Amino acid sequence: MEIGAIIITIAGLCLFETVSSIDNAIINAEVLGTMKPKYRRWFLIYGIFIAVIVVRGALPWLIVWAVNPTLGPVGAFMASFSNDPHVVDSIQASAPILLVGGGTFLILLFLHWLFLEPKNYGLYGERYIESQGVWFYAFASIALLVIVWLALKKDSMMAMGAVTGSTAFFITHGFKENAEQAEQDLLTSHKSDIAKILYLEILDATFSIDGVLGAFAFTLYVPLILIGNGLGAIVVRQLTVGNIERIKKYKYLKNGAMYSILCLGVVMVLESFAVHVPSWLSPVVTFVVVGIFFVRSVYAIRAEEAE
Repeated sequence: MEIGAIIITIAGLCLFETVSSIDNAIINAEVLGTMKPKYRRWFLIYGIFIAVIVVRGALPWLIVWAVNPTLGPVGAFMASFSNDPHVVDSIQASAPILLVGGGTFLILLFLHWLFLEPKNYGLYGERYIESQGVWFYAFASIALLVIVWLALKKDSMMAMGAVTGSTAFFITHGFKENAEQAEQDLLTSHKSDIAKILYLEILDATFSIDGVLGAFAFTLYVPLILIGNGLGAIVVRQLTVGNIERIKKYKYLKNGAMYSILCLGVVMVLESFAVHVPSWLSPVVTFVVVGIFFVRSVYAIRAEEAE
């Protein structure tokens, strides 16, 4: 890749990881507020190692291993950092399975947010769609059915990848559904600070799946994913420290994150079916979509201040 493409890919990955982790940062800030300074420092400093190296480093490797089981764990790790043409060809050959699975995950994630999750209404029609939330299951089922049907015509393993992506969505969704209740329990209980740190690390791992899967829409080159997502994780930790109340004021950033997730999911599905998508499109779309909702948030803040 040329240096310009590398820079825009890393910047796009960092932005996507940051905006998609805003909810995680808010939960972190509220729980950390109940902890002693010693343990807050531990989470914010040493926890970065776990967030960047262990979680966001291990997940891409595990994904590469899962779609290339013949490589084995060591081979998959070496393949993630290899420029060997044979290894690159092996990764590229398995890419459709990974892309269709990740794309299915992201599309279902967007549909769940659009139909069922509370939100600040950033676009016309969002309020009405949320009022028809029961239709999420119909739309999700139809989307999965269409993707699997098309995948079966191309490769049965792609169909398996799509089903795996939907399974991963519902499993991680279950964890996230319990996150709010668990957060309230931590805020009101007398659990130890160590228990709270363990909870935050597990929650961070769950939230990071969105960012890691979405990262493959930007590039299949794992080192770039590690750098971009790692920088994003560090930004999220810094937001947790001192700027979380200010970030909350930008109420449409979550909308920007979710619409960019939809775009990345569609890109991944298209690429899995051999539709050529320029490498620059994913980061550019992320910047444009997030930028639009950032500007909307700024205007909303000014309007509230004027009132």
